[in-house]
Amino acid sequence: MMLHPLPPQSASIPSPERFTYPFCYQPHPLCVMAAQEVREYLQTQPQWATELKAGKMFGVLVVARRNDCLPPRGEVGGGLSFLAAFSGTLDGKTCHPYFVPPVFDLMEPGCYFQEEQERITAINGHISSLQAEIKESPLRQQMQKELDDYRAEIQKQKEERHRLRAELSAEELTAIEPEMIRQSQFQKAQYKRLQQEWKQKIEADEASNSNLQQQIGDLQQERHDRSVALQQWLFRQFSFLNAKGESKNLTELFASTPPSGAGECCAPRLLQAAYKEELQPLCMAEFWVGDSPRDELRQEGHFYPACNSRCKPILSHMLQGLRVEENPLLSQQHQALEVIYQDPQIAVIVKPHGMLSVPGKYDLPNVQRIVREMFPQATGPMIVHRLDMDTCGLMVIALTDEMYHKLQEDFRHHRVRKTYRALLEKEMPVGQQGEIRLPLRPDVMDRPRQMVDYQHGKTAITYYKVLENVGGHALVELQPQTGRTHQLRVHCAHPDGLNNPIVGDRLYGTPSDHLCLQAYQLVINGREFMVPPIEIA
Repeated sequence: MMLHPLPPQSASIPSPERFTYPFCYQPHPLCVMAAQEVREYLQTQPQWATELKAGKMFGVLVVARRNDCLPPRGEVGGGLSFLAAFSGTLDGKTCHPYFVPPVFDLMEPGCYFQEEQERITAINGHISSLQAEIKESPLRQQMQKELDDYRAEIQKQKEERHRLRAELSAEELTAIEPEMIRQSQFQKAQYKRLQQEWKQKIEADEASNSNLQQQIGDLQQERHDRSVALQQWLFRQFSFLNAKGESKNLTELFASTPPSGAGECCAPRLLQAAYKEELQPLCMAEFWVGDSPRDELRQEGHFYPACNSRCKPILSHMLQGLRVEENPLLSQQHQALEVIYQDPQIAVIVKPHGMLSVPGKYDLPNVQRIVREMFPQATGPMIVHRLDMDTCGLMVIALTDEMYHKLQEDFRHHRVRKTYRALLEKEMPVGQQGEIRLPLRPDVMDRPRQMVDYQHGKTAITYYKVLENVGGHALVELQPQTGRTHQLRVHCAHPDGLNNPIVGDRLYGTPSDHLCLQAYQLVINGREFMVPPIEIA
């Protein structure tokens, strides 16, 4: 394992007072420096260029030796180092000298995992060879032809009976109806007898296959049993330390079957290496190198929080014993809502960024709770539409149940026009406009992030226009024609959209104090409501 020194200029940067909260953070300047060191190292490895171009997540962990004399937290001090990691594999390997090792190296030669995988592969080969020996009886083609011919005859006779029923008089039909019924019943029974006779012939002709099929079934069961046992064994090998010296494996950390790749991300690798080497973790960050995948949105050089599905159960254990920053999403103070319009039926309010529209997982301030207190006389659900937690701007509130249902219909049939303004990370040609049409669905492995999925995603349409460029940023106007979660954020950031994240987007761009996205205009039944546009200075 390589411990890398930070550049000399890091000596002037105060060390963090608490360790990084990995699920929502702005990277500490020391981590930014460490990440740059990693990027410069990667440029010296041309053999990885193609793989890195395709995209990979890397991570850094700034550490100090526990027996060194450290400056108090928050004060300037030098001599710090960092560890680096990559997720999954790099160049087909789990280990490279510059980076920390995996928590468990399942690719190590002679490892039980590799040996058992070879046994399972051999079973697959045996199954395939036995399946190749199974010969289908030529009688099957004869059976199919005879059954098809008989079905055609049954259909012909059925059509004839329908013709007779339509053309004959009631007296004539009464005379022959019993015979037609007997004919229909006989044909159906005869068809079943033919099927049974052919089945017996084919079973006799294919009797030699039964032994092969039994062998295949036994091998398939053995393969299943070995695969399940190997998976459980592997889960137990991924054992994670925390700052208290306690250890838990994947089966102990996940209530159900751990997701694929659990424990192979950067953050668990970095912390595990630090604990094993008795290093003191100070701050951590993960960043993307290369192109963005078409579905999962990543931007070159941007920092990202740890994922929820794979990493949250693991890191919740590994962070125990460290002084960790508070979740910034839980540290919000109560904020008042500005009311810019009110009549007996509706109110139009301005939601600040960082506030939920409706109650969420945690007991945080939210628009629904506040407007209930502000308008105690209101009836009905009140909240007709939502804004993302990070988005600020106008929301219309229904003060009567009747108006709630009317506004719901207005939104459903696009009779309400919503216009947003956003400040994007890069400049764009002023006056450029068009339509973005990218289907979206939730990223089930990392909620609340959304993904572009052309096969299973729901249609999402946004009209945009570039208004001006200010301070190196583009100011754009956005009109969503659909209301998918994070639609504007993904449409701006995705390579197939504007390829230009919104300033301050902690999920799809570069985090900062707040997301520069504002719902600044609402037009409802011909009435226009506006707030001053976002500051662009």
